[in-house]
Amino acid sequence: MTPVLIQNVITNFVSLLDNVMVGQVGTEPMSGVAIVNQLLFVFNMCVFGGLAGAGIFTVQYYGKNDSEGIRNTFRMKVYIAVGSIVVFIFAFMTYGEKLISLFLHEGGESMDLEATLQYGNDYLRVMLWQIVPFAVMQIYASTLRETGETMLPMKAGIVAVFVNLVFNYILIFGKLGAPALGVVGAAIATVIARFVECFIVVIWTHRHKEKNSYIINAYSSMKVPASLVKRIIIKSTPLLFNEILWSAGMAVLNQCYSMRGLEAVSAVNIQYTVSELFFCGLYAMGTTVSIIVGALLGAGETERAVDEDRKLIAFAVFLCVVIGIVMAILSPYIPELYNTSDNIKHIATELLFVTALLLPMFSFRNACYFTLRSGGKTIITFVFDCVFVWVVAIPVAFILAHYTDIAILPMFVIVNCLDFAKCAIGYVLVKRRKWVINLVTEE
Repeated sequence: MTPVLIQNVITNFVSLLDNVMVGQVGTEPMSGVAIVNQLLFVFNMCVFGGLAGAGIFTVQYYGKNDSEGIRNTFRMKVYIAVGSIVVFIFAFMTYGEKLISLFLHEGGESMDLEATLQYGNDYLRVMLWQIVPFAVMQIYASTLRETGETMLPMKAGIVAVFVNLVFNYILIFGKLGAPALGVVGAAIATVIARFVECFIVVIWTHRHKEKNSYIINAYSSMKVPASLVKRIIIKSTPLLFNEILWSAGMAVLNQCYSMRGLEAVSAVNIQYTVSELFFCGLYAMGTTVSIIVGALLGAGETERAVDEDRKLIAFAVFLCVVIGIVMAILSPYIPELYNTSDNIKHIATELLFVTALLLPMFSFRNACYFTLRSGGKTIITFVFDCVFVWVVAIPVAFILAHYTDIAILPMFVIVNCLDFAKCAIGYVLVKRRKWVINLVTEE
């Protein structure tokens, strides 16, 4: 857990600084970048979801000490990533401007929507270049984590975020003789950082073949046994669609929030960026549950898996209670770092405080999700996560946004409190132990 947590903390802390730097240029640039990042988030989650399905088998093959099995899941990840890259590059190049425009609405403050659209377009055109190195890095880094190597992805991530931070400072503001490129500079810095991180992870993996035996001859043949392909597709498809539809659902929710004006977009962007820093414990615990419980299931130690899972969920909630308290205390001060209006800062502070109060609930929901996923219950997690968003959360947000005059804060509270129902469902599903399954036992 510790390496994953450290990497997430550093990554999201630098992302916060990145966001603050762009925010220094103005509210419109910050909003344009926030909208594009919301769209790119859908691609990121598509890659995560697609690779996670194969990753379920990777973890259990690792618990079984089966290098050939891991090699085959690695090859499947390559196919999944290539498919995702092709689809999303086409979508962003063809419909990028239209997608950005969906988030642009007049609000209570006078802001330049055309300028925001232009900033978003400029940022997206450059950010398309980071899609390939990001996907390649995820193929390697996810496999490394699933086979017990968490330090290298952490180190690569740390290097990347500091590269990103340095080039942000130089290129956004025009330091050390470089031109001041604003949002384009921020995008270039991100692209450079993605390539650096990708090179570190890929080169290290191939140079340590004795430790990563699955990489030996990984590309000598891209053939994957048909039986495994079928099993991975069965498990991956719900996860892939879950992550795509869930992240798209988050984009739709933010589009509903944007109906309250560009200031709502900016405030939600601040809330999201800051919250991601405090969510590091939540995400790290989810990864920990997935790896530890999955490996125990693959090794056939089912009762120990159940016991460890129970302890991990309890610790995850406790950890996020502590983190939530710290977040609530700091919520009035962090928005002051941004060069934006007092009204946006005030809304962001309120959103952050609400998020802090709900953090333990988010943690329990997240731990239940990864518990179910570790045993391959991907259809259940699809219903638990994605279907809930589209059937419950989005209709509620849409009605509030389009048919009421309710302000952004109560709308945000109502939509997020719907997740208490997911916690109740998650508790029942985990308690019934339907997820206690060894997926890689030989027939």
